[in-house]
Amino acid sequence: MSWSADGDRRAFDEIVTRHGPFALRVAARLIPDPKVAEDVVQEAMLRAWSQAGRFDPQRARLTTWLYRILVNLCIDHRRRRRFEPLPEGFDAVDPAAGIDEVMESDERVRAFAKVVKSLPARQRAAITLVYDEGMSGAEAARVLGMSAKAVERLLSRARAYLREHLVPEHDADHYGKEF
Repeated sequence: MSWSADGDRRAFDEIVTRHGPFALRVAARLIPDPKVAEDVVQEAMLRAWSQAGRFDPQRARLTTWLYRILVNLCIDHRRRRRFEPLPEGFDAVDPAAGIDEVMESDERVRAFAKVVKSLPARQRAAITLVYDEGMSGAEAARVLGMSAKAVERLLSRARAYLREHLVPEHDADHYGKEF
């Protein structure tokens, strides 16, 4: 990153090559429109390039610094825009499934997507980083710029919200606290 701060575009190209795919996966989970997610990643990379001189390896790892820029841009985008289309291929079905099974599965997927989209931006970011990207709570905390305990609280609230909005009342007694 120090070479990038000195204007070395090839050094920064290497950073984009190494970290771009992960950044795009994170953005695509937070912003389901693939074109908008790509734009946000591009903006994050531009900001990283323009602010390369501000990066301090004593304070954070490069990945943490870069993904914090990205997640903040994703959260800003979500705050500005409330309604997002489902991603392409999201409603893909198994051709071997029966029509009832396909309809039920499609309903569950749409219900889940709708409820996840209604989560507050920071909760959705925490869920994405921990569950979709497999980060530890500590890693997600560094990316989000908060303590691991704060991430745990966000995840707990998000899981409770999902449970409340996804488990039908008649099933709540059956699943109890397991779900």
